[in-house]
Amino acid sequence: MKQKFNIINSTCIPLPLENVDTDQIIPARFLKATTKEEKYFGDNLFRDWRYNADGTLNKDFVLNNPKYKGEILVAGKNFGSGSSREHAAWAIAGYGFRVVISSFFADIHRNNELNNFVLPVVVSESFLQELFDSINKNPDMKVEVDLPAQKVTNMDTGRSESFEINAYKKHCLMNGLDDIDFLLSNKNKIEEWEKVSK
Repeated sequence: MKQKFNIINSTCIPLPLENVDTDQIIPARFLKATTKEEKYFGDNLFRDWRYNADGTLNKDFVLNNPKYKGEILVAGKNFGSGSSREHAAWAIAGYGFRVVISSFFADIHRNNELNNFVLPVVVSESFLQELFDSINKNPDMKVEVDLPAQKVTNMDTGRSESFEINAYKKHCLMNGLDDIDFLLSNKNKIEEWEKVSK
């Protein structure tokens, strides 16, 4: 979903599981889909955890717990490992998450999130654990993610950490641009360079 990214202040959904791979994020059977409709993939995010084998809701899974909500997913270490399927990032964006916070992301999945206007924020393991503790204590607590300042703050404790992001991807997120939009926005510069380089 293309939208400009600045500061997100939101409650969080905790997923304190390590090594969550892309097949758990969106099972392989959904890769056959001929649509990129956000709702379709969002509805099937963590499908095999959200639903029982008979299709009923798994009430024990966090996304089905009404006390947790928000635009930020707080996930365990090594999020998005496994296959490189972009569908996993489509599902995260389609569900409505704007930010995923973890202490480590698989590189390809991290880039897929950025390409789909989801901000992956890498924090220290101690900060991540503090977030899980704060959410567990108070599901209504909020986290502020400030992209311009590259800072994430636990509003419950006041503790902040800085995070890294590629300058190009930061520019694209803040201006709501995908790679093609960025090229088109620089069309005149490209044409001028072509004239000069001939």
